[in-house]
Amino acid sequence: MNVVVVESPAKAKTINKYLGSNYKVLASFGHVRDLPAKDGSVRPDEDFEMSWEVDAASQKRLNEIADAVKKSDGLFLATDPDREGEAISWHVLDILKKKKVIGDKPVKRVVFNAITKKAVLDAMAEPRDIDAPLVNAYLARRALDYLVGFNLSPVLWRKLPGAKSAGRVQSVALRLVCDREAEIERFVAEEYWNIVALLRTPRNDTFEARLVSADGKKLQARSIGDGVQAKDLKSMLEGASYRVESIEAKPVKRNPSPPFTTSTLQQAASSRLGFSASRTMQVAQKLYEGMDIGGEVAGLITYMRTDGVQMAPEAIDAARSAIGQQFGARYVPDKARLYSTKAKNAQEAHEAIRPTDFTRTPDSVRKFLDADQFRLYDLIWKRGIASQMASADIERTTAEIIAENAGRVAGLRAVGSVIKFDGFIAAYTDQREEIEDNSGEEEDGRLPDIRAKESLAKEKIDASQHFTEPPPRYSEATLIKRMEELGIGRPSTYASTLATLRDRGYVAIDKRKLVPDAKGRIVTTFLENFFTRYVEYDFTASLEEKLDSISAGDLNWKDVLRDFWNEFFAQIEQTKELRVSDVIDAMNEALAPLLFPARADGGDPRVCQVCGTGKLSLKLGRYGAFIGCSNYPDCNFTRQLSADAADAEGSVSSEPVSFGADPMTGEDISLRSGRFGPYVQRGDGKEAKRASLPKGWTPDSMDHEKALALLNLPRDVGQHPETGKMISAGIGRYGPFLLHDGGYANLESVEDVFSIGLNRAVSVIADKAAKGPGRGRSTPAALKELGDHPDGGKITVRDGKYGPYVNWEKVNATIPKGTDPQSVTIEQALVLIAERAAKAGVGKKPAAKKAPAKKAAAADAEGATPKKAAAKAKTTKTAAKTATAKTSAAKTKAAAKTKSKES
Repeated sequence: MNVVVVESPAKAKTINKYLGSNYKVLASFGHVRDLPAKDGSVRPDEDFEMSWEVDAASQKRLNEIADAVKKSDGLFLATDPDREGEAISWHVLDILKKKKVIGDKPVKRVVFNAITKKAVLDAMAEPRDIDAPLVNAYLARRALDYLVGFNLSPVLWRKLPGAKSAGRVQSVALRLVCDREAEIERFVAEEYWNIVALLRTPRNDTFEARLVSADGKKLQARSIGDGVQAKDLKSMLEGASYRVESIEAKPVKRNPSPPFTTSTLQQAASSRLGFSASRTMQVAQKLYEGMDIGGEVAGLITYMRTDGVQMAPEAIDAARSAIGQQFGARYVPDKARLYSTKAKNAQEAHEAIRPTDFTRTPDSVRKFLDADQFRLYDLIWKRGIASQMASADIERTTAEIIAENAGRVAGLRAVGSVIKFDGFIAAYTDQREEIEDNSGEEEDGRLPDIRAKESLAKEKIDASQHFTEPPPRYSEATLIKRMEELGIGRPSTYASTLATLRDRGYVAIDKRKLVPDAKGRIVTTFLENFFTRYVEYDFTASLEEKLDSISAGDLNWKDVLRDFWNEFFAQIEQTKELRVSDVIDAMNEALAPLLFPARADGGDPRVCQVCGTGKLSLKLGRYGAFIGCSNYPDCNFTRQLSADAADAEGSVSSEPVSFGADPMTGEDISLRSGRFGPYVQRGDGKEAKRASLPKGWTPDSMDHEKALALLNLPRDVGQHPETGKMISAGIGRYGPFLLHDGGYANLESVEDVFSIGLNRAVSVIADKAAKGPGRGRSTPAALKELGDHPDGGKITVRDGKYGPYVNWEKVNATIPKGTDPQSVTIEQALVLIAERAAKAGVGKKPAAKKAPAKKAAAADAEGATPKKAAAKAKTTKTAAKTATAKTSAAKTKAAAKTKSKES
């Protein structure tokens, strides 16, 4: 028996069916180990040695693989056919060697571009060794990302409280979004006019012609710059006589686009289907791994992470055959179409994304797919088959027309086109989705019968005013295209890079456009001012090229790391002397339009509107940046940062605005403005209920009804008909949600929270349940060990899905925003744990069974009984106070010594 290791359990099941009982196929569930998120995981001083860590879930799977390999005749590593897949195979083999289960057993690497029986069996017949240069490229990328993130992020934490992280590719992608926003802000609209004549032929057919020249001068798209000039030209055309100077018809061939790559698929899915990059890859993964098609399990598309545009010869033959059968012989070109990639380096490219079987039409598999799977497969199938179809034949007709009036002459042009033979358009209408924000030009329609030298009658002259528009914000699709053009990132990183920017709160998506958040722009400005080289497009692209050269075996990966690290480390060291005041001055100057938007009254935007004498400036607080007055504490004015100038102006309010009383409690409901933005409040004092205004809600739009609805969240929707448990709707840290039986389901908009009914709520919850919880998450590795708790047990700092936290036994206490996890002391941790333990004990029922002695502390913290939890909190707080007192005394003593030395 031979063991085969793949990445996903779905793929393992399918491949095992293909290979039979002589093989045992096991899944690694993706990467099996990674660099621990702590200092020393990559050690430049030790020739870039790396320490790897296996989490608990992966350890269990590796043990299963090791046990199987012990009893096997050989090992086949069949992870995905890209750099990451090669790295996973290398990690698995390295671990198995350390476990001493390989011995003299043969080990081979196999790759297949599609999950079909033929593709798998062909791959198994042609095994190879692990590609060492490809693994080296992975090691170099992983080390670079670690060194940049782990060294640059702490600089942000120290100099820009509230900043989350920086990354080698992430920060450059963020700069692209921020640069475009700055370009939009600088844009000044220009007026221009278009003049179009509606003309009639002697056969009573009408058509439109555009003015292209006047008085011997050619007119470009925006040559007519004001209404005076437009009125003069229109007046001249109103009284002119018209004749056809010439008419020309030219045949034009339009060729199909190549099959999809990762980036073009993401762009097309965004433009046509409204999918995010992440959603596109999730659905494509399912189509690749295999679907049950009428009793046969097979992958429907080839591997979806690629920058290659070519198809395998057998796939081209299959496509040409399917074209002849489904569209007719005329649609099959004389020769097969061959495409070449435009990527700067296609070293890691594979086949383009295409159907594994062109005879599986979208309609034939529709009943086996869900809606999103069908729509994406339909797109891939049509683009793939169109890429091998005949060109479309188009006849383009151009009519040149002369207008004469009292010695003045103007030229007009009418252009029309007609499709003589649709060719590939019969399968796939190319909407130029790779240029999502194009100029909006459409194909010209057919012109009527127009003959040279004949006279035309004027029906109407239309002069329309227009204004130039700023460049559009990036969508996910157009940002990916721009990154690809610049050589930033690679197919496997696009979706994760965009997801990171969203998760960090650096960008938001509004109407499918990427809008940089204020904190994102501040981070970018900081990096541009103090780490210029590392957010330059050319530098990042050149580094990518070096990494690709490592993949090709042309460069030594450690030489590349040394060259990078020496300069980067020197830059990091320089920032240690950087004063926060220098950072603030640079931010105030570079981000003035964002931080201090123009005032409606034309006054100085940096003068405080509350005290009238203070100067507004960026302030860096514990929880991030905000705008404050230089007269603090005499003037308490603060304002949150806003990516929208109108929001910033509208958020200024020094006094609460009352909406009236709550009909149930009689307490006053008011609108207020705080450091973190506008909010509504019921009552006064510490016990007052408060609620921040959700995204999209402005202070001007608030009234008594909306304020009351917001303060009364969460809202009970109704009892679930199956469980009898209440479903509630609310707004949390990550947006609007439904809560039922301890489980959450996202809602599409804030408005849904207030309007959703029981039937739809049950449906949303069912859809979430059908998707499943995902792969799960193992316990994160410790970033730092702080020491022992007074009651026993280690206290550690960890980085979880929702940010860094302190862990002791089963108590997890969130570290406040803006606090560097590496700077947390044991005294701070004890206080956080005590507060969390106290909260955990409130309102919980006594445990049914007595906890074992060794778990007593955890049981108390979990709230086995309210009394125990309160007692534990009290004990822990006492310990924290004692530790804090000792620390304070030590600090006082140290300060006294320092003062003495300075004297």
